This record gives sequence, C-alpha cells and structure tokens, in this order.
Amino acid sequence: MKKFINIKIGILLLTISLISCNDNLNIEPEQYLSTEVVISNSENLSKVLNNAYNDARSSSSYGGSIAIASELIADDGDLWWNGTYVDPGEFIEKAMLSDNGFVESIWMNGYDIINQANIILGNSSVYADEDEKQTAEAEAKFLRAMVYFDLARLFSKPYTNGIQNTQLGVPLVFTAVLDPKNIDYPTRNTLEEVYTQVIADLTDAYDLLPSSNGVYATKYSAAALLARVYLQMGDYTNARDMANEVITNSGASLTNSFSGAFNNDENSEEDLLAWQVTSQDASSNYLNLFFAGSDFGGRSGNPDIDVEDQHYEIYDDSNDQRANFFYEAKYWCTTKWQYQFGNIPFIRLAEMYLIRAESNFRLTTTVGDTPVNDINILRNRSTASTFNSVDLDIILMERKRELSFEGFALFDAKRLGNNIGTISYDANQLVLPIPLRETDANTNLEQNPGY
Repeated sequence: MKKFINIKIGILLLTISLISCNDNLNIEPEQYLSTEVVISNSENLSKVLNNAYNDARSSSSYGGSIAIASELIADDGDLWWNGTYVDPGEFIEKAMLSDNGFVESIWMNGYDIINQANIILGNSSVYADEDEKQTAEAEAKFLRAMVYFDLARLFSKPYTNGIQNTQLGVPLVFTAVLDPKNIDYPTRNTLEEVYTQVIADLTDAYDLLPSSNGVYATKYSAAALLARVYLQMGDYTNARDMANEVITNSGASLTNSFSGAFNNDENSEEDLLAWQVTSQDASSNYLNLFFAGSDFGGRSGNPDIDVEDQHYEIYDDSNDQRANFFYEAKYWCTTKWQYQFGNIPFIRLAEMYLIRAESNFRLTTTVGDTPVNDINILRNRSTASTFNSVDLDIILMERKRELSFEGFALFDAKRLGNNIGTISYDANQLVLPIPLRETDANTNLEQNPGY
C-alpha cells in the first residue's frame, strides 16, 4: 500500500514567511507547525521522516533528476536530447553551467532531505517506544547516507580504491537547521570523509532496521545500498558479501519476466526499495516525463530523451526481452518508464546478482554462486540464450543490458575508468558544478575546477 503523504512543515523550509496585518495578528497557515511543536512529540517527528521520503522521491532527486543527469552526462551516442529544456541539454553536451536549474535542485533537495534526517536524529528522544525510536533513527541514517553518496558521486571526482581520497567531496552536516537565522556556512569535506560517513550510516541502518517495513527502507535496502557503495569504491569483498546477503536472506525474488519489474502500481517482488508515485503527484516522475512518449505521460519531444540506433548494438540475442523493451512514438522510447503513475524502482534484486557476479569474478571466488550462474539467472529471466562461461567484459555488458536508463551510466563510467568519447572519465566536465546560488551564499564553498 502506498503510504507517502505530502506534508510541508514550517521548519523543513529554510525560509519562513509570516503574514502580518498588525503587531497583534500573525497569521500562520494551518498546514505549518511551529518548530517547538514538531520536535516535541513522536507523531509529528514521524511526519518529518515521512516528508523526507516524500522529498527523496521528488523530481529533484530520485524521481528523476539524479538518474537523468547520470544517463545524459555519460551518453556517447546511445541517446539524443529532443527537449526544449536548457538544463538537460547541458548535461548531454557535457557543458553544465553553475546556474543550471537541475543541478541547483539536486543540491538543494538533497540537503533538505539531510536536514530532515538530522532533525530526526537530534530529537529522537521524544519516542517513548524504543523499537519505534530505533527504526526512525535507522531510516534517517539510511536516507542521509543515500543522499551523501549520490551528491559525492555527482559533485566530486571519482573515488579511487587503495588511496586516501583527499579530493573535495561535499559538506557533511550533522546539526539540524531549525531556524533559518541560524545557518552555518560549512566547507567541503574530503571525498574519503564522505564515504566513511556513508558506510557508517548504512552499517547502522543495516544493523537496526527491521526486515520488513512496508514501502520504507528495510535492513535489506541498507544491505543493497551498501553493496552499491562498496562496488563504487572498488571494495569487491564487501560488495560481494552484501549482495549475497540480500540475495540469500531478503526474501526478494526476480519477477517472472523482465517487464514485470517496471511500471507497477505496487512494489514488485524484486524491489528492495521503490519510490511511490500516485496520480496525485505524478509530476514527481521525471523519468516518465522525459523518457516516455506523450501518449504515456511524456513531453512533446515524443520522447525528450530518444534511444538511438547505437544502443541496440549491445544486445546479443533478438529473443532477449530487454532488446525489445522499446516502443516508437515520434522517436524511440524505453518501455521502462512508460507508466506515468508507476512506482520508480530504486534498488532491484537484479542489481545484486550483477554485483555478486562482478565481485566474485574479480576476486576469483564463488560466494553464493558462480559468476556465470548469476549472469545466466538474469538472461533466463529475459529469455536470452545463456553462457557457458563469462569474463569481465561479458559481465559488464550484461550490467548495461539490464540497468540501462536507470541512472547508472555516469557512475559506472567513473568507477571503471571508461572515457566518454574523447573525454577522460575523471575530467572536470563530468563533475557537476557547485550551484552558483550556494557559492554566492556561502563563500566557504570551494567551486569545482573548470567552473
């Protein structure tokens, strides 16, 4: 059952406006609650947590902007931008400006989510029930880690395993902003410090979250995100072990068909976490808005993001359901984001099989299963022919076949050291600028090179 509620609470906004008719009359909108009321009881604090999930699935973050930035910035001929929006056009041209509206929204919404997580963590003593308190704290840490991880991947140079990553990351903020008059002006932490915090938060979330939690994060959501983080870091042992933990113990299973993993009203059996979308808030789904034809909720570019002929070369079997998971509007669309009101999968079990296969192959181990068996599980599900053996190139190509258009492209290019055309994987052009609005307001924020 979809339970996300769209609530706005006064302290969650970094600007508060009061309408005053005279000195004796301050009218405050009924949907706003004072800071003191919000942090004084568990019911209201739970609404803050609920709103953090709501902001996470918004178009500015996991409702599309992060994935679209990753796919377009990493594009080297598989996609074409047909839209009229300037900002995504800058992504595909690798020519982002510091006043790019999508970039600003990703940053600002990310820190809104982090602030709400910090509100929970700083005031969780109001929970009388210890289990409820523990779960709220764990969910807050999960959300905070999730956002810091993706902000770091977008706004920083790539992480390199085996060294101290002293390149600039993003500011780590742990104190909630409850009054817009009392805002700190932080500097950027190193990338190593950001990843260390992400691992710490997710480890706590994994230890403390329940195995079942409705549509919200569970211990296996945390384990799956840990697997993703460790893979990005090149820590294949921990990536393998976390992926295996999810496959073995989460109770999740692959959908019977590839199409069954997408365009669902409810979470599928494959979802380890999905963002809930309803007809009341379909504007949150930018993946549908920009990847779909106009008859299915997309914009008039039909679609704005067209799948080009080059992309189809990655499929090695015409019977593979993934090779045929497209439809024609004016141009070609991926069917992954066809349903305007469908949930947005964030972590699928299929990704865990790919992480386990890649990590086992690199480590020459067979924890859980062999790499070839893991790859063939996915190919069987998609009715593609199976392999007798696999190498790293085959595993990585299978990853692209399975996860295309889901927001992995830039992050995989950076971790694998894959150049994008003539642009080096670690070039300034592939790192988002710190938004101009932020550097103007906070002179302690050092801008990224090239901007």
